[in-house]
Amino acid sequence: MQHSRLQSLMLNLVTWTLVLLIAFPLLWMIITSVKPQSELFRIPPTWIPETVTFEHYWRLLTETPFLTYFRNSMVLATSTTIFVVALGTLGAYSLVRFKYRGRETLAMLVLFTYLLPSVVLIIPLYLMMVGIGLSNTLVSLILAHTTFALPYALWLLRSFMEGVPEDLESAALVDGATRMGAFRDIILPQLLPGIISTALFTFILSWNEYLYALVLVNSDSVAPLTTGVMSMLISAFNIEWSLLMAASVMMSLPLIVVFAFLQSYLTSGFGAGGVKG
Repeated sequence: MQHSRLQSLMLNLVTWTLVLLIAFPLLWMIITSVKPQSELFRIPPTWIPETVTFEHYWRLLTETPFLTYFRNSMVLATSTTIFVVALGTLGAYSLVRFKYRGRETLAMLVLFTYLLPSVVLIIPLYLMMVGIGLSNTLVSLILAHTTFALPYALWLLRSFMEGVPEDLESAALVDGATRMGAFRDIILPQLLPGIISTALFTFILSWNEYLYALVLVNSDSVAPLTTGVMSMLISAFNIEWSLLMAASVMMSLPLIVVFAFLQSYLTSGFGAGGVKG
């Protein structure tokens, strides 16, 4: 009995040590963002600020184009998520419910597309966007993000779709429902956990993406947070670390809020994505 309690205590100690190690950069980022500039380089460092200030957040929101970058990232991530979830749901339905030659090969090719490095596609995508007149626009980034998020989303939704009993849909069709009606009333409610987890995955992926944004857009008016904040830092002779930490906290906040409320769907989505059927 005593041995099992000691074992449980050691396990909890190791677990909390790992949690603190992982969470420390985030905690230090938050602490630094509310420190006055005079405390940043103090030796030894102050773990708890002697004076808490929100001046850096005020300067970030009023003296920099941060809100423009934030709006662009929100539009980009939301639009990409809508496109990917809509196309992925219909594509997964096709791969699971319809019988046609090459269906499994097509599914494997879709997954193989996700495995390609982003750098392989960046030049063809850039030339394509220039050719159709969409370079340096949010639309070009939405299309680019869709190319790398859709394959995995399709594979993930396919796994969820295979878990929906076909008998339910068949019964609805026998009762007189149309194919689209059965899809709307039977499939979509059953598929909701998969749709939410896929939407979360896509939103996080699009929000954090850097390479495509760096190559496809070069204007502050359409730049997302990932490249916009970097351009603010590069243009300054001295990096204001408190300002940088405030920007990092603001960038992380939407993801933390979304993940905190919907983490169970994301966890189930990753689990379902690794198991067929």
